[in-house]
Amino acid sequence: MPACHPKSNRIGLLPLSGRAVSILVLAAALGGLGGCASRGAKDVTGSIDRSGTLTRSQDDWKAIAASWGPRYDKDPGEKQASMNYARALRALHQEQQAVAVMQNAAIRAPNDRAVLALYGRTLADAGRFPEAAKVLANAHTPDQPDWRIFNVQGTVAAQSGDFAGAQRFFDSALQIVPGEPTVLSNMGLAYALQRRLGDAEKVLRQAANDPRADARIRANLAIVLALQGKFTESEQIAQRDLSPADAAANVAYVRNMVSQTNSWKQIQALDKTAAKRRG
Repeated sequence: MPACHPKSNRIGLLPLSGRAVSILVLAAALGGLGGCASRGAKDVTGSIDRSGTLTRSQDDWKAIAASWGPRYDKDPGEKQASMNYARALRALHQEQQAVAVMQNAAIRAPNDRAVLALYGRTLADAGRFPEAAKVLANAHTPDQPDWRIFNVQGTVAAQSGDFAGAQRFFDSALQIVPGEPTVLSNMGLAYALQRRLGDAEKVLRQAANDPRADARIRANLAIVLALQGKFTESEQIAQRDLSPADAAANVAYVRNMVSQTNSWKQIQALDKTAAKRRG
């Protein structure tokens, strides 16, 4: 397939590992064309909290990592240093290093739910879904459920191919925060992974129409619309957050991807290239 190098504000701009969102949605469509499998990527939706990733630049995160890294080195496993350093590493897409940092914190504080929540998220970023599922299960309790953890558990289940389990987690989250757009966005992309694009569009429209919806959610909707051939509307939605040229480039990118047979490794390679350019 022809090489494609999206600009930093094109396909892959999203959050839970922002760049992985579009890849998994594309994987869902490509699977129907005899393309790649839908497993192995790092994040279904990119909506896992990254503590301000969208409002900080890569230079900001590099500065944060440079500040907290030495503090972590002085006392590996210390909670505040570990969490701040790991958040910066996640934002810089250094997932494996973030896992190592949070693993030390979890060893020191095995019952600290905040530590376990971030540890589980870093494991999910790194594609270590079975481990992430186990850690996240201990990050909250039935008597004190956390909808954000349910949301992440849903993405992990979907990435593992357990769509029924993912739905249960998303439903549990929505019982606590009805209509929460980030949960609906994740649910919609889980539908897309099942090639239920009509259901995905319905849920993503609901999420995108919420006043709390951000650029990530609108981008998810634009991708799903493009996957169904609704290119004009997809481009119109993308233009809310992108320049007309970049919105058109996004649509062209999806159109090109779904029109060809691609291997999973090829798609991942494109995503890594985009991530490097963003850095």
